[in-house]
Amino acid sequence: MKQYIKKLAPVAALLLTLSITSCVKDLDVTPIDPNLQTEINPNHLFNKCYANFALAGNSGPNGDCDIDGLDGGTTGFIRQLFNSNDLTTDEAICNWTQDEGVTDFNSNSYGSSNPMLKGFYYRLYFGVTICNQYINNFGDVDKQKTAEVRFIRALDYYLLMDAFGNIPFTEKVSAEAAKQYSRKQMYDYIEKELLAIENDLMEPKAKKSTDANYGRVDKAAVWMLLSRLYLNAEVYTGTAEWQKAADYAKKVINSPYQLYTGATVNGWTAYQQLFMGDNGENGASVEAIFPILQDGKRTAAYGGTVFLINACYDKAATVNSNGVAGGNLYDNANWAGVRARKDLIDKFFPNNNAPSVTGAVMPKEAGDDRALFDGVDRTITQETSKDLSVFTKGFAVVKYNNFYSTGATAKDLRYADTDFFLFRVAEAYLTYAEATARLNGGQTTAEGTDLINKLHVRAHAKPRTSGAYTLNDILNEWCKEFYFEGRRRVDLVRFNKFGGNVNYNWAWKGGELNGRNFAATRNIFAIPNSDMIVNTNLTQNPGY
Repeated sequence: MKQYIKKLAPVAALLLTLSITSCVKDLDVTPIDPNLQTEINPNHLFNKCYANFALAGNSGPNGDCDIDGLDGGTTGFIRQLFNSNDLTTDEAICNWTQDEGVTDFNSNSYGSSNPMLKGFYYRLYFGVTICNQYINNFGDVDKQKTAEVRFIRALDYYLLMDAFGNIPFTEKVSAEAAKQYSRKQMYDYIEKELLAIENDLMEPKAKKSTDANYGRVDKAAVWMLLSRLYLNAEVYTGTAEWQKAADYAKKVINSPYQLYTGATVNGWTAYQQLFMGDNGENGASVEAIFPILQDGKRTAAYGGTVFLINACYDKAATVNSNGVAGGNLYDNANWAGVRARKDLIDKFFPNNNAPSVTGAVMPKEAGDDRALFDGVDRTITQETSKDLSVFTKGFAVVKYNNFYSTGATAKDLRYADTDFFLFRVAEAYLTYAEATARLNGGQTTAEGTDLINKLHVRAHAKPRTSGAYTLNDILNEWCKEFYFEGRRRVDLVRFNKFGGNVNYNWAWKGGELNGRNFAATRNIFAIPNSDMIVNTNLTQNPGY
C-alpha cells in the first residue's frame, strides 16, 4: 500500500468541532519522511481521521489527492463504497464507458488492476495510516478521542476485510511491509477493538448539525458496527453469531437514536428527508448514528454525495410534487450515468407493472415512499449491450438530492450539503429481524415482524397484519430500504445469492442480458496488483 499512499504530514485544523474541508490553502502540506520526527498538532490529525471519509485531499475537488496516481473523485470513499457494493449487484448499472473500471462492475468482471477498486483500497488504507499516526503519537493524550480514532481504524479494517478478504495489517506507520491477516484474524481483531473502546466513548445521543459533536462517534456506533460484524460472522469466519447480532442491534434500537418518522414537509416525505441537503437540520438526523458530513462550502469533492446526486440525474428527472427536476446542483451537474436495474424496480412492482411516471408520482403508484424512481420517457430494461450506454434505458433513481425540505437555498450549488448516513437506525431494525428469524426457523418473530412493519408505516407502505416475514422477504426489505447506500453486495453474499452456483440472477449479471452465475471467488475483490508487487508478504485471493 505504501506505493500509493502519500507519506503522512501534519494537516491544518478543519472547520468546526470536526468539520471537514478541502477548500482552504492552509491545508497545503509537503509530504514528509514517516521516520522523520516533526511537530504534529493532535487536533489537526484527529480531524483528518474523520475527513478521510468525506474528502479526497486537502486542496479542493481538482487539487491534490491523498492517493498518489489516482484521481481524487475516483478515490472518494462514498463513491467507491457505492461502486463496489451496489454497482456490482441487482440495484444499479452505469453507462460511463469512459471511466475505466466502471463497466467491469456492471458485468462482475473486475480484476486486480481495476482503478476504482484501487481507489477504494488505498482510500481505506490511507485512513488506517492516519489513525495509526494519531494513536502512535497521541494515544495517551485524550482517552475519548483515542477511542474514536480506534473506532475509525476498526471501521476501515472492517470494510477492507469485507471487500478484500485476507488483507495487510499493521498498527504502525512504517516502511516495513505489513503482514497479511486472514479474515478470521481480522474479525477477531475488529471485535476485540470495538469491545475495548466502548466504555471510553460518549454516551449515545441523537444530534442535529447545530449540536456539538454531530458526526462524531459514540457508543451506538460501536454497537451498530458490532451488530453488522456479527450478522456477517458466518461469511467471515464460518461460524454464525445471530444472537450477538440481535443483541447489539437491540442496544441501538433501545438507544436515544430513533427511526425518523417526521411529517411530510412541502411534499418531502420522512423517508426522503433522510437523503436531502438539510438532512442534518430537518430532524432526520435522529436516525443518523454515524453521518459523514457534507457541506457545499466546506467539503468540495466529487466522490461524496455530490456523486450520488449528479450521477443519477439528467435534467428531466423529477423528485418532488412541486414539479422541480434535477438534484438541485449546478446546471451541468446532470452526469446521467447511474440508474436502476430492472431487478430493483421489480422489488417495488413484483407484477412487472411499473408505470412510466415522474419521481413525484412513483411512490404513490408503488404504495411505498421508498420507490424513488423517475420513469418518464425511460424504459425499465436494457435489452441490448448498446442500451447499457444510454441513460434513459433504465429508470432514474431520485433518492438523493440537494434540496432543502424548508425550501431554503443550498449553500453552494456546485457541491452537496447532503450528509451521508453511513449507519442509521433502520439497519438495526432489519438486523434484529433477520438475526432472530434465522434463530426462529427462517420466520420473523413477533418483534421482528413489528420492526419491519414500522419501516413500512414510515414509508406509507402496507404493513403485514398476519403471518411472518420469510428470509427472502427480509432480503427484499434490505434492498427496498437501503438501495444505493453501499451495502447490497454484502447482503447478497450473506444470503448466498451473489457469486457461485446460486439460484439468483439479475439483468446483466456476469455480462449477460438475463444474468449468469459467476465464480464464488468474486464474493471478494482482488488485492490490487500494485500492492502485490511491493509487498511480498501478500498472497492474492483465489480466482484472480
